[in-house]
Amino acid sequence: MGAARAAAAAAAGSSDRCRAVPRARGARRRHGRRPAVRRNTGDPPTEGGESVSSTKYIFVTGGVVSSLGKGIAAASLGRLLVERGLRVTIQKFDPYINVDPGTMSPFQHGEVYVTDDGAETDLDLGHYERFIDRSLSQVNNVTTGRIYLSVITKERRGEYLGSTVQVIPHITDEIKAAIRRLAPDHDVVITEIGGTVGDIESLPFLEAIRQFRQEVGRDNTLFIHLTLVPFIAATAELKTKPTQHSVRELMQIGIQPDILVCRTERPLSEELKRKIAQFCNVDFGCVVESPDVKSIYEIPLKLHEQGLDREVCMRLHLETKEPDLRGWAQMVEKILNPADRVRIAVVGKYTELADSYKSIHEALVHGGIANECGVQIDWISSDRFTDASAAGELLGTYHGLLVPGGFGVRGVEGMLEAIRWAREHKLPFLGICLGLQAAIIEFARDVVKLPDTNSSEFAPACENPVIALMHSQEGIQEMGGTMRLGAYPCKLRPGSRVAQVYGALEVSERHRHRYEVSNAYRDVLAEYGMRCAGLSPDGSLVEMIELPDHPWFIGCQFHPELKSRPTRPHPLFAGFVGAARQHTRARGAAPPAHAERSSQLAGHRD
Repeated sequence: MGAARAAAAAAAGSSDRCRAVPRARGARRRHGRRPAVRRNTGDPPTEGGESVSSTKYIFVTGGVVSSLGKGIAAASLGRLLVERGLRVTIQKFDPYINVDPGTMSPFQHGEVYVTDDGAETDLDLGHYERFIDRSLSQVNNVTTGRIYLSVITKERRGEYLGSTVQVIPHITDEIKAAIRRLAPDHDVVITEIGGTVGDIESLPFLEAIRQFRQEVGRDNTLFIHLTLVPFIAATAELKTKPTQHSVRELMQIGIQPDILVCRTERPLSEELKRKIAQFCNVDFGCVVESPDVKSIYEIPLKLHEQGLDREVCMRLHLETKEPDLRGWAQMVEKILNPADRVRIAVVGKYTELADSYKSIHEALVHGGIANECGVQIDWISSDRFTDASAAGELLGTYHGLLVPGGFGVRGVEGMLEAIRWAREHKLPFLGICLGLQAAIIEFARDVVKLPDTNSSEFAPACENPVIALMHSQEGIQEMGGTMRLGAYPCKLRPGSRVAQVYGALEVSERHRHRYEVSNAYRDVLAEYGMRCAGLSPDGSLVEMIELPDHPWFIGCQFHPELKSRPTRPHPLFAGFVGAARQHTRARGAAPPAHAERSSQLAGHRD
């Protein structure tokens, strides 16, 4: 019986199209209107071994080395399933013991991605949101620390009735519960397991998903394993042995992958794919290559060309419409073959690691899409801006300046020099979070001429703290999860440039900060030309500033990059790149011919 089923699956895997297949109990047809769905979020299987759960679960693991791109692979598959009309969500399990990444160094972890509900999460959630074009929340990012915190809290409350609390079953049960929380209102839940197979930290998560398949049934779960097929230049060969060892390691844990996604810089021959399939015990049609590409947004198209989404739907008994990827392909074409090009300088504190500003990188790409313009980004440490002369030398060839967020005093004086040069030389400027605060300090010092001006974060005893700690933050000692976090409304000033850019008078944006513009200085700043263009609904917090006599000088206390999508570029980034393009034309200067060699185009993989 099992051999017959395996033979049937192998035959189906080699098919060139997604054929009608016998549906498992609980599977649905998806022609025309969406049928009523019975939501059984992970019930155990029935006597026949089939689950009555209507939600399908896909687990993405990684092997050989870290940073292979599991998040991009999961997000790309999510996009393909969304295009097929399915309701998809994506979840990330991080094996570190921190409760969340909010207090982790950006040099180690990269960007902290903030969701609408105020969760501080892994940067992969940004990829998920950008690809599936859906806002996620706290439940979409789970860490080992959060799992253990929950279990220990329950133990302290006596919920385990005196049992000895162990990794199995208590930790693994908590992990499985985190997966099930996402089932309501979703057809497919994709879960990325952080880390690499073989890491001690990942073992509880791998054991949990092994158990999960037993509980909800094989027809409702799918394991995708991402591996590396390295190219050895000395012999001009692609080597499959690391992939074989990685799959063997996974099988020792009790997980047989259904599909392999092979990261490679060279195309895989049919012979190599058959070799991988044979030694890794998967169907030939389930060996998919993920080649190096110029833009991460090409990956859904590459995976679709190889039938990944079709194979997934067949194995999960999902009958869907064919995806329409024409719009996505047109968007990718605009990235790869722009009609024009601008150069943007990003002057920040954490420029040594590009992942520290991953969402800003992608939002600038989106701004380029909106303007059919290639955006070349140079990451410049603010420490290099020692004086006005250095600022002129560093910024003289750029078409726009962006100063992103950050914490602490290091590098702030360099930011002020860069902003001063942009203000005086009419260079388009966008300041985000700390970038807005630095713009206020620079303006108060050099235009208003207030003595001893600073932020109380950097100089608590300064005479004129134009940036001060928010009243709601006073007395808070703990660091984690205590800032002003998440989406808050902002009312825009009628007739302002930002109102024109947004095309609205009220917007909602995501925040992550403790300090704000001091209301005691709002009037004097306005008297000298610094306009408060956006406020909180009660008027107590300055959310946006602008200089009306500057071609484009805008600052925002929030993080607009967190809401930008390739299919829906954020208005501020679309406007900023548009202003940079106008600046290029006004100067009559094109980017230098060597520019692409000095810094990769935005949207191209780092």
